[in-house]
Amino acid sequence: MPTRLKATTVDRLPPGRGMEVKHKGLNIALFNVEGEFYAVSGVCPHSKGPLAQGRLRGRVVTCPWHGAQFDVSNGRCLRRPATDDLSVYPVYVVENIIYIETQTNSQEEAQWHT
Repeated sequence: MPTRLKATTVDRLPPGRGMEVKHKGLNIALFNVEGEFYAVSGVCPHSKGPLAQGRLRGRVVTCPWHGAQFDVSNGRCLRRPATDDLSVYPVYVVENIIYIETQTNSQEEAQWHT
């Protein structure tokens, strides 16, 4: 059953930045691309690099470990060494609060890290 996790507030994630969100074993990277928010798997499928710490240029994030690139709007892998796409999570903004929809069993606040 889908659950909306309260991830953070809009003012805590400025444009061009990413944030790590953890909840019950999930590691999600949340990005602000010119006021649009996107959430994808938080670890690179190549070698588990922390994608929220990667450089974001437009909708493309670069893994800080080995340079793999992904489109954060759809999870598509754009550059090797990774070959697998990322999981994508729906994002909703309600009254300045950013929610990420996941497949967990409870509605709770997630832990976020900048």
